[in-house]
Amino acid sequence: MSTTRRQATRRKLYAAAVTLIAEQGFSATTVDEIAERAGVAKGTVYYNFASKNDLFEELLRDGVGRLRDALRQAATAVVARGGSRVDALDAMIHAGLTFIVRYPSFTQLYVAELWRTNRAWQDTLTLVRREAVSVVEEVLAAAVAADELSDEIDVPLTASALFGMVLVAALDWQAFQPERSVDDVHAALSRLLQGRVGGALGGPGLRV
Repeated sequence: MSTTRRQATRRKLYAAAVTLIAEQGFSATTVDEIAERAGVAKGTVYYNFASKNDLFEELLRDGVGRLRDALRQAATAVVARGGSRVDALDAMIHAGLTFIVRYPSFTQLYVAELWRTNRAWQDTLTLVRREAVSVVEEVLAAAVAADELSDEIDVPLTASALFGMVLVAALDWQAFQPERSVDDVHAALSRLLQGRVGGALGGPGLRV
């Protein structure tokens, strides 16, 4: 099987697995069901993955990797056109929200798995989360170095807080306020980021 074809098959299996597991849980989802939903033979699943656990672990790697790349691309694009690092963080929030709208089932599973401690893929989950949060850390550190943000900021904790804020706010939005647009939710989170809550104006040189 060619690399391109195998990647396409894996994508189909990821999509089938994440939908089924979101609907009925990991334990209740069988390999047969995943194969049927993906429109492939059961043997194709085992050709690509050693087990259902392996499939789910790779699904997590793939999904969080896509989120990480989306955040990095958003920040890089802003900096490339001369924007500030705070602007880059703001763009990352928008990119994160857009990702979550596009992949809601994956996001729900990912957040649920973050709270579990007895899964075989816990180490993998910790690693891919670290990779995603580190992208936010890099931009925060650059903002501090450029005197756009206070050097009193705890960069690792703030990066985790921003990452978590987007995930949790987006899930709450999708579940309870789905009538809101991406831009509407982004505007609210942007005000939190830039210190505009309560009407205080933010902008270049902002110190929070």
